[in-house]
Amino acid sequence: MRTESHIPAAIDVSFDVYDGEIFVIMGLSGSGKSTVVRCLSRLVDASSGEILLDSENLLTKNKKELTHIRRHKMGMVFQSFGLLPHLTVYENIAFPLKLQGLPARQLCDRVERVINLVGLEGREGSFPEHLSGGQQQRVGIARSLAVEPEIWFLDEPFSALDPLIRRQMQDEFLRIQRVLRKSIVFITHDFLEALRIADRMAIMRDGKIIQIGTPEDLILNPADDYIAQFTREVPRIKILRSGQCLDETKKNISGLVRVHDQTPLEILIPLMDQNPKGIAVHGEDGQDLGVVSPASIIRTLASNQRNSGLNAEELNG
Repeated sequence: MRTESHIPAAIDVSFDVYDGEIFVIMGLSGSGKSTVVRCLSRLVDASSGEILLDSENLLTKNKKELTHIRRHKMGMVFQSFGLLPHLTVYENIAFPLKLQGLPARQLCDRVERVINLVGLEGREGSFPEHLSGGQQQRVGIARSLAVEPEIWFLDEPFSALDPLIRRQMQDEFLRIQRVLRKSIVFITHDFLEALRIADRMAIMRDGKIIQIGTPEDLILNPADDYIAQFTREVPRIKILRSGQCLDETKKNISGLVRVHDQTPLEILIPLMDQNPKGIAVHGEDGQDLGVVSPASIIRTLASNQRNSGLNAEELNG
């Protein structure tokens, strides 16, 4: 008997996405990250396992049930904007609501609400060809949000945009998330993008998840050499916090400016110019934890640089 060999695209992939969380999946091309998000939405059927939404296994749903779930509980945004060229901005956003059979007044209210949310006021009558790349992506985001999904899937939604527009769209995305608090699975290959938006993240290789954690966890405590290599180009100044840079030799906080122990180092460093004696750090309960000094910042950065595996030759380019 002739048997075909198969190359699995996703192997023993398991993770939870919490209410209101942005869960980022990263990996190189071919690592399986886009396949995973397509399995979650059942655009691709997983060959085994479970995909649970509200404790119900999506793999057991028939076509009619799955269509209802996609129309009412899921929002999806992909790298290609997928706008219908013969429809206006308003009509593109209204399209999935018409499929739901939403009453006209309710449809109009919801479309207007998401248009305002993504900042497209005044462009309702424009066709996609008359919009910039960033505006087209806003339409795609508004269309996916119009159904008021419980979970939102975004597969490299900003990767086709110019760097400046991409940054603006990340800002817009985070602003929308602060308002709506959706549960989000976000696919990207850009670690700096993940660093900006992720609550937690997973890094994949060859169809497997290698490590799950906060961006800081993955950068400071990599599970293996692959994760260390993957993250070592990320500037440590972007992920270190004041509570990780305390000066063990300084205990006197009298008269010093105080900051929270989760203050990012890139915000803290400019404050050092006016506070050369150091800055006091307090915890969540208001209790003083110690002092951050210029020397302690340098020591922490140097220690993390050594732990990242960079040698002198690499540091010098």
